[in-house]
Amino acid sequence: MPHRHEADRVVHGFPHRAVIGASLTALYRRLSPAGVHRYPVSVPASDVALGADEDLHPGTRRVARALVRHLRLPEARIVTSFRPMEYAGTVELTSGPEYSVEIHDRFRTRRGDVGAVLAHEITHVLLHRLGLRFPSTAENEILTDVAAAYLGAGWLLLDAYREDGVEFQKLGYLTPEEFGYVLAKRAEVFGEDPSPWFTGAVAYEAWLRGRAEAARERTAPPLAGAGWAERRRYGRERRRGRAAEGAPYAFGGGAPATGVSFRCPVCRQRLRVPAGRAVRARCGVCGTVLECAA
Repeated sequence: MPHRHEADRVVHGFPHRAVIGASLTALYRRLSPAGVHRYPVSVPASDVALGADEDLHPGTRRVARALVRHLRLPEARIVTSFRPMEYAGTVELTSGPEYSVEIHDRFRTRRGDVGAVLAHEITHVLLHRLGLRFPSTAENEILTDVAAAYLGAGWLLLDAYREDGVEFQKLGYLTPEEFGYVLAKRAEVFGEDPSPWFTGAVAYEAWLRGRAEAARERTAPPLAGAGWAERRRYGRERRRGRAAEGAPYAFGGGAPATGVSFRCPVCRQRLRVPAGRAVRARCGVCGTVLECAA
């Protein structure tokens, strides 16, 4: 059964936060930290750009091969075709060596976005071969976008986003800001700045909003990088043993609280550490060492 990649109305914000977090955790669990670090550099724009004078079908296969190599999938015959359909793209998930991807006809004249469609679909193949999936189709599509972005291919999906009053296009199932958020999570780990790759202002702005959200998580209590106001609020709540609604942490052990749980800012695994004193915690999923303040 083909997996599908859909362009729909543009939704903004962070409505898929929980599934994104679960996707990052699952990716680290399945690949291991060492496996994730096999993708230190994103696929370069030069490898996935379809030239204006390039023959469509050979060029599409060339881009697909570049993405197969980037995602460390086995080299095999690639079949690509264009046809009218409801979705932006579909891919056949089989146990055989061949890759077969169908792309919506409209991308014959939107060559700059062919790489984005292929990035999502070929990531489906990677997850299928890893045996990594979530219970529902909607969650699996989000997992696919997260994996594509975090492993260095999904910046293409954010670059394909356009919303200028005349046309809109948003490929993938994450919002533009969520793509920016996952790319920022990747940037924190690999020291990579994707901003030069965005060809449109709205994609760049979405990256900035996502980056701000990722930075907020990286500096939330009990992490030592939290700001003065956040630390003061955290201290008051710890003394009474109860976190405010929506706080990025939860207390346990009475009042004052003796323990606090929070999510790792890298892989979003829930961690628990003693409260009330400075500690150094190591995430058991991604291996990140975190400095936690009192």
